[in-house]
Amino acid sequence: MKKLFHDRVEAGRLLAAVLGGYADCAGLLVLALPRGGVPVGFEVAKSLKAPLDIFVVRKLGLPGDEELAMGAIASGNVRVLNDEVVRSFGVSSRVLDEIAEKESVELRRRERLYRGAAPEPDATGKTILLVDDGIATGSTMRAAVAALRQQGPARIIVAVPVAPPATCRELKTEADDVVTVIEPENFYAVGQWYEIFDQTTDGQVGELFERS
Repeated sequence: MKKLFHDRVEAGRLLAAVLGGYADCAGLLVLALPRGGVPVGFEVAKSLKAPLDIFVVRKLGLPGDEELAMGAIASGNVRVLNDEVVRSFGVSSRVLDEIAEKESVELRRRERLYRGAAPEPDATGKTILLVDDGIATGSTMRAAVAALRQQGPARIIVAVPVAPPATCRELKTEADDVVTVIEPENFYAVGQWYEIFDQTTDGQVGELFERS
């Protein structure tokens, strides 16, 4: 199967083209989810001439199958759960709390590492483009949307290169809009749509954040 995107840089440029109507929009802020969303968000922000910032969210992986998200946490003590996964696998509240606490430690570490002394982004009254390199179940993005709502933005637009149609429909009930380059029915994983999908490093995130 032909890959749609060469890498995250190309995906960001293609996504920026779809978002062209937001160019020079007053009060626009691009918030990228580390790590993989930052190279994509950097290209979007550069093309739309908008400021770029980072919004840290951590997935709560199912014990023994960490790639399967049973929920996520985000800044502001926000926790979003995939009730169907939690119920199906019989995950107890104690196990959930233990995993959430572990991920909270990593969330705080990343916030300090990426942001340093820089203040957290202020989303109040702004139009937010919430960017990642793709969405599978949507739990991480749902946590980000829920956390941002607490800051009172004017609008939240989820913007990703690729996501399955069902996840996009679900997110549209929570975000103000969902914008994608492609929404394939035969979706298995975000990485299947990229030729190069190696892990974005903390160093790359920090460098792009500084350059922005």
